[in-house]
Amino acid sequence: MYVCLCRGITESDVREAGRAGCVMPCQLKAKFGLKQSGSCGRCAKNIHELVELAVQGASASTVER
Repeated sequence: MYVCLCRGITESDVREAGRAGCVMPCQLKAKFGLKQSGSCGRCAKNIHELVELAVQGASASTVER
């Protein structure tokens, strides 16, 4: 499912970022270019939801190992 149509970011992308260690709002904003020109900014406003997805991805990564 897409979480950002402007940037084409999916839930899977965010979980993968979490597995790579990006779980802080500033890390996710930088990685995906949120709040840059050409974006509506909606996903940056709802960054807590993206952080939750990233943390889930990071948690799944530690379970798989």
